[in-house]
Amino acid sequence: MSPRGATGWVVVFAVLVLVAVQTIDTGSVGREDTSGSSTAYAPLDEEGEMKPRTARVLRVVDGDTILVRTAQGGKERVRYIGVDTPESVKPNAPVECFGKQAAKFNGSLVLGREVRLMPDREPRDRYGRTLAFVYAGGVFINAELLKRGYARTIEIEPNTSKAEYFAGLERVAIRTNKGLWRACDR
Repeated sequence: MSPRGATGWVVVFAVLVLVAVQTIDTGSVGREDTSGSSTAYAPLDEEGEMKPRTARVLRVVDGDTILVRTAQGGKERVRYIGVDTPESVKPNAPVECFGKQAAKFNGSLVLGREVRLMPDREPRDRYGRTLAFVYAGGVFINAELLKRGYARTIEIEPNTSKAEYFAGLERVAIRTNKGLWRACDR
């Protein structure tokens, strides 16, 4: 290939990169969807950050996942950021120690209630679930699950803004032998 031909390809590549960056920057991720679909996460504020929103909890799937109805009327599966409870409904997997208790406790905190969904950096996981820090009334649900020993911490980049705080809550639950830390093999 001649130097002139190589330069042409470099220019084409640079243009494609610029178009891709602009598409990501101005794309629909995090923007309110007006089509009636529930695939959008939340509207953006003036600085381009995702804003919190409210939803009503229709069903508790397990200890760290809920089904909500959004203010726009759509249904979404919400996975709590930074916590992992023992499995209680995973297909083809046995119920794990303290899984049913975690799901029941989660239900006692959120079922039928209006919750506030606070995003971190990434709005959805690879399964399409909304990722959020969840608040019901004055209770930070993700933290409450850790404090009471119903969950372990889990760090998945880039949603790690509360990882240190959560790790501290988990250490206290372990030290004080709460919940799964008392009932299950570690």
